[in-house]
Amino acid sequence: MLREEARQKATLLVSKMTLEEAASQLRFDAPAIDRLGIPEYNWWNECLHGVARAGTATMFPQAIGLGATFDKELMTKIGEVISTEARAKYNESVKNNDRDIYKGLTFWTPNVNLFRDPRWGRGQETYGEDPVLISELAVPFIKALQGDYDEDHFMKIAACAKHFAVHSGPEDMRHFFDAKATLKEMWETYLPQFRACVRDAKVESVMGAYNRTNGEPCNAHKYLMQEVLRGRWEFEGHYVSDCWAINDFHANHKITNSPEESVKLALETGCDLNCGCTYQKIMNAYEQGLVSEECIRNAAVNLFTTRYMLGMFDKTEYDDIPYSAVECREHLEVARRATEESIVLLKNDGILPLDRSKVKTIGVIGPNADSVPALIGNYYGTSSRYTTVLRGIQDACGDDIRVLYSEGCHISMSKPDFLSRENPRLSEAIAVANNSDLVVLCIGLNEMLEGEEGDQGNQYASGDKKDLEFPETQRLLIREIEKTGVPFIVCILAGSAMSMLDFCDEASAIFQMWYPGAQGGAVLGDMLFGKVNPSGKLPVTFYTDLEGFPEFTDYSMKGRTYRFIERKPMYPFGYGLNYGDTGIDGAAVISVGDFESFKKKGCEIEVIASNGSSRPTEDVLQVYVKVESPYEVKNAKLVAFERMKFGGNEIKSLKVNIPWRAFTTIDDNGEVDHGGRSATIYVGFNGPDPRSFELTGKKNVKIIV
Repeated sequence: MLREEARQKATLLVSKMTLEEAASQLRFDAPAIDRLGIPEYNWWNECLHGVARAGTATMFPQAIGLGATFDKELMTKIGEVISTEARAKYNESVKNNDRDIYKGLTFWTPNVNLFRDPRWGRGQETYGEDPVLISELAVPFIKALQGDYDEDHFMKIAACAKHFAVHSGPEDMRHFFDAKATLKEMWETYLPQFRACVRDAKVESVMGAYNRTNGEPCNAHKYLMQEVLRGRWEFEGHYVSDCWAINDFHANHKITNSPEESVKLALETGCDLNCGCTYQKIMNAYEQGLVSEECIRNAAVNLFTTRYMLGMFDKTEYDDIPYSAVECREHLEVARRATEESIVLLKNDGILPLDRSKVKTIGVIGPNADSVPALIGNYYGTSSRYTTVLRGIQDACGDDIRVLYSEGCHISMSKPDFLSRENPRLSEAIAVANNSDLVVLCIGLNEMLEGEEGDQGNQYASGDKKDLEFPETQRLLIREIEKTGVPFIVCILAGSAMSMLDFCDEASAIFQMWYPGAQGGAVLGDMLFGKVNPSGKLPVTFYTDLEGFPEFTDYSMKGRTYRFIERKPMYPFGYGLNYGDTGIDGAAVISVGDFESFKKKGCEIEVIASNGSSRPTEDVLQVYVKVESPYEVKNAKLVAFERMKFGGNEIKSLKVNIPWRAFTTIDDNGEVDHGGRSATIYVGFNGPDPRSFELTGKKNVKIIV
């Protein structure tokens, strides 16, 4: 259904409500209005990497793992799976008159904040540290979630871009923190992905962040919400607060003196829907003369426009999607593919893929080896079957190879008895290693050690990491395994960059698995033996340590992410190995045209790429640009990417479009600058940085334009 028709219907329906009834609909847990045939509705639903918190669903890798796929087409398939399962669950819930939380069609996904600092616990919910990568993955995902709606078709489900806009920790300060960012940094780093969600994907909802930005709360920010979102970007959907964020106005930010004043500020700035309790005071604010009837009804119209577009009061083409669609074979195949593409091979001294004839016993050791929490991250649904790394390796080895197992240590306990070599877990791990031909060491974190503020209930209750080190229990385990002299492969299950100084030289191979989803162990088992080719790329920079790093509370980008880094990273953004031998044989500009044509269509290049190995493989072609301009970011920036599949010894030609915005910069006033005199285009299967060349021995092809 087109928005114009939906808005007309919404306006008529809201006009029939009493003001108190209209006000009640601005709460996330909107009550029924029986006399108008309006059922109760709960707006709060999640689907970050599968329908979440609503029972069984197909589980995909955590969002940071999806970022590592660099696969736009895959994101479309994932969106289609999620929206289909969401409709299937909604249909069943409506039949059973179950309209409770997590049973609706409005999903507060995706999180398109930029992962600027590796300490941020919720960085795992994002697609990485680069605005182009985030945009290029979020847009097809949102489009697939919402479906192709027009005058004859309803919206499938409603997506939400969050958290608008300058937001990425610290978690324990988010309710009162003021993030400071210059206009240049906002338009260069923090806003581009939101613009893509609104302008290109037509996302139906935007959620504000908890914190303030440059003094104004993000759920009542005149510049961001009115001038940018509704103004420049012409956003037509609805705006929702993060949960209990409006309460922070008076309770923590101290910019209002009462809930009623907070209602006034949020409503008048354009926050239509409140996740929380403050909008229960709307009628109080109205009676005190703080808000107008028009303001209340306009917000209600925005919300009912979305509900009409979703077909909540009509018969839709999605009503017959059966519950059997949930976690069906086809959906699980998409999830399997996502896991395969998300795992990043960081190091391989030649040990991989394993030769079955040369391995008789494998020791699987570590706190994340047989851990289900290490598969899932946060904001997850429930899989009907989980394959841990241990189980996956056992299945892959079959009867030919013996698999020994030891947990080795608790994932994070720091009591003295667990930091002793006499710890029974540790002594068992040493025994397993000494009786194995090689060790697969499974370390990392889980949702209890990194995540959202308030989720943990232990010493990590802030949700953020204090540093990049693995917990001391694991560091001791690593040291003891190294002492055995047995070759070992490290598998890291974590949602963020960790320091690998303890083992990067000693390990024979290193996999970054993120939180790989329910099938993570099965994929890793097949990957070890070469049945699956690793092809993920790092969506974030892996730093050696935090020496010289800006304070977590400093939102300036100096020294942060691959675009501004000034030190040699441990492993750079865009980096990842595979079992093939991919390379760029040549690249050239096909056409540019005059300025007006260039501004509309950008620049097209043709790339000749090859796989010099007899083994079929996949890799991610990456295109970077550095404009000769005083406003350009420090290092070359990602502007385009394409996932490529190769047969053995195959040469391929691929045309890639570089959008015109790639050749512009952002000036100090936050405006697009076209004054660059020339630009250098870099084409490769990794970034054009010196560290990538050091690790791979392969240079990017350069084109001067």
